Amino acid sequence: METLLPEVGPLVDKLNHVARHLKATFVGKDDIIDLLCLCLVGRENLFLLGPPGTAKSALVRAIAQRLQGQTFEYLLTRFTEPNELFGPFDIRKLREGDLVTNTAGMLPEAHLVFLDELLNANSAILNSLLMVLNERVFRRGQESRPLPALLMVGASNHLPNDETLHALFDRFLVRAHCDYVAPEALTDVLAAGWALERRAPAEAPTITAQEVLHLQAAIPTVDLTAVRPLYVDLVSKLRLAGVAVSDRRAVKLQRLLAASALLYQRTTVIPSDMWVLRYIWDTDEQREIIAGIVDAVVHADEQANRHPRAAGQDAPNADVLLREVAALTAQWDQPETSLAERTAIKDQLRYLHGRTQWLTNEVQRQYVQEPLDALWQKVLQA
Repeated sequence: METLLPEVGPLVDKLNHVARHLKATFVGKDDIIDLLCLCLVGRENLFLLGPPGTAKSALVRAIAQRLQGQTFEYLLTRFTEPNELFGPFDIRKLREGDLVTNTAGMLPEAHLVFLDELLNANSAILNSLLMVLNERVFRRGQESRPLPALLMVGASNHLPNDETLHALFDRFLVRAHCDYVAPEALTDVLAAGWALERRAPAEAPTITAQEVLHLQAAIPTVDLTAVRPLYVDLVSKLRLAGVAVSDRRAVKLQRLLAASALLYQRTTVIPSDMWVLRYIWDTDEQREIIAGIVDAVVHADEQANRHPRAAGQDAPNADVLLREVAALTAQWDQPETSLAERTAIKDQLRYLHGRTQWLTNEVQRQYVQEPLDALWQKVLQA
């Protein structure tokens, strides 16, 4: 299997490092974090559905902080006006007879856009939002400009119940449930939350908007040829089950299959990369139906480098864990490593230790645990 271009591999590692940091901070949200990174690379829109207090906003803000670019966040109400999202008309230009929008600090200049309570959108902004979400273009009067947005996320605590909002909802290719964590994970959530209260701010991994653009540009280099017949068959089965997978959505989903391969250091899509199709439901009732159809395909993929999400969980890979431990050890051994960076390494070690325990192969687990324990000894002696 072909390897990634030399300039792409380090950027993939960089984004995966950001994802690991977020997973160590947000307990039980691994799937949503993976989807955020996937949509970021695939440049597709993500919709989060869940009740208040399930960290929807916190997750998006956290990835926005890791993305070194401009962010625009807004809580929509049914009274929201276009000026609140896109900016007011420039008064100086207006006096000269030109209708030009002052977009400074507004949605048209953001690399990451987060629209909370998205389904409160009213007719005054609906058409503008549809064009922004679908074409990444801002158009107002005679103004028209491409948007720099790399990722657009919408959130709500309910699904659309108004026919006029279905078109808006349809512009979000991927939909994820953001629910309360399972009871058995609540202790970990409480411990992680309290650790954040006590922990001094540490340097966290970041990635620039320009680097994400390079990753997005690498998407067309990924080969889907081998998996396309299986993909066509899967889309056909979903349609027969009553899931509305339009031709447009089927075409756009290919970008996410390619992004899945890219983020797992592959240039070829394999069946396990179709795990993302679990998240194209329109209603809650469809979730179980879709999962059953998709899982029958991705679970059958037994290749060694299959995507961890194919198992329905973030199953660890021993080789990946070993590389991460080696990278942390090399970073720790550098004399110029700062105190803040060492604190971040400690946090990452705790996360890797937990992941190592999920390795089902005893030999592999011991193989990873030995260098991990050796690094822990260095940390404790420092």
